[in-house]
Amino acid sequence: MTVRAAILGTGSALPRQRVANAELAARIDTSDEWIVERTGIRFRHIAGEGETTSTLATDAARAALEAAGIAAAEIDLIVLATATPDQTFPASATRVQAALGIADCVAFDVAAVCSGFLYAVSVADAMIRAGSARHALVIGAETFSRILDWEDRTTCVLFGDGAGAIVLGATTSDGDAPRGILATRLHADGRHNDLLYVDGGPSTTGTVGKVRMKGREVFRHAVVNLASVMDEALGAAGLTPADVDWVVPHQANARILDATAKKLGLSPDKVVVTVDQHANTSAASVPLALDTAVRDGRIKAGDLVVLEAMGGGFTWGAAVLRF
Repeated sequence: MTVRAAILGTGSALPRQRVANAELAARIDTSDEWIVERTGIRFRHIAGEGETTSTLATDAARAALEAAGIAAAEIDLIVLATATPDQTFPASATRVQAALGIADCVAFDVAAVCSGFLYAVSVADAMIRAGSARHALVIGAETFSRILDWEDRTTCVLFGDGAGAIVLGATTSDGDAPRGILATRLHADGRHNDLLYVDGGPSTTGTVGKVRMKGREVFRHAVVNLASVMDEALGAAGLTPADVDWVVPHQANARILDATAKKLGLSPDKVVVTVDQHANTSAASVPLALDTAVRDGRIKAGDLVVLEAMGGGFTWGAAVLRF
């Protein structure tokens, strides 16, 4: 029998403060109409006092554990995707581990920006298939608001904070429609560093830095790369876009979502969209959107789901799974 990693439960967490476009327009040179037309974003959540990447990650993890019916003590692997850790070290995953009361398990962070959750899923899937773990918490969590230049209207309106999590468990289901992760594909091309990056870091400036982006170029690469990697992952699973029930994409920009779906010949009705409510939450966006669609009943047991994302670096990836 083939061992696969299956999603047993999903969860998410958002900061208490919800900020509408109109509130940003009162502070910077922008408008609700400008933001919605170019991005589809209407709201975002901003972390406040006492809310950090690890606290949001912990809340999302608890929700996923409850949905899975799994006790924290049964988790033997935590992979946390983030570009905004609580500290330079140790890994924020270890803070989640401690907060959940887990005395000992493998726990580490993955840094691949907006693609981080896909990278984390791929790592956890490989470790479960190899027998190195039985139950894994895979989390995407960010407090991107703390690395934004709030005077740069081209970037500060795009991002928000939040966390999403899944519990993966080993399964040996076979048959015509086996449950679990069927294929993952990951890529990176560091030649595009200057198109989307943070202008700081411990070994360069000694500061955290701020997000910088060339939006037009990022858009162009995103549509091509996302369509390509989704096709690649589906092909690896022996499937086509016609087999897909739901696509859960990185929530960067509504126009990117529309263009990618069109390039693959997918109906927009099959694409989960939460960017209007959450903005771009980087590594958190895919699990946040996934949890939203699971809890509102759209994604059901047996559905074929594709997760995909692209982020700074560039990094990009996709996963095909049977829910």
